[in-house]
Amino acid sequence: MTEDSPVTIQEARLWSDERWTARVIKNEDDDGWAVAMTLHGESEPALVGPWTMGRDKKNPKPLDAPAFHTLVKTANEVRRRHEQQLHALLNKRISVTVDGRRLEVVLAIVPDEEGATATLSAQDAFGEEIARVAVSQAFKLNSSSAQAWVEGGFERPR
Repeated sequence: MTEDSPVTIQEARLWSDERWTARVIKNEDDDGWAVAMTLHGESEPALVGPWTMGRDKKNPKPLDAPAFHTLVKTANEVRRRHEQQLHALLNKRISVTVDGRRLEVVLAIVPDEEGATATLSAQDAFGEEIARVAVSQAFKLNSSSAQAWVEGGFERPR
């Protein structure tokens, strides 16, 4: 094991494997407890949820293997849904028919800390790209804007 390798931890309020750390924390909103699931290398938890009280109704129930595995599965699902939502937000696709030709118009936004970039492209029925232009990241792709772009000869929208 190297210094950078994560250590497996299995404590009552802290479990960690090679990818995830589960930490039982005091719930700031009430007298209860919460569990935070953080992916190694991330600064913010991917999942924070309520945690069960122990038998004494004062302290949290200890973490165990089945609970940790359930939390890992749930946290992975939350991350997957977030990635799908982000992809859907940044990539839009609309079909239009112009002069009897069916085309797919695609808006793809690439986020960047220094400023996102966006491209508008058109593909024919065989998936071949027939046009591509840079557009503002604020460009709104809808049926009307896609139709106008195609009918306008694929000129860069203003």
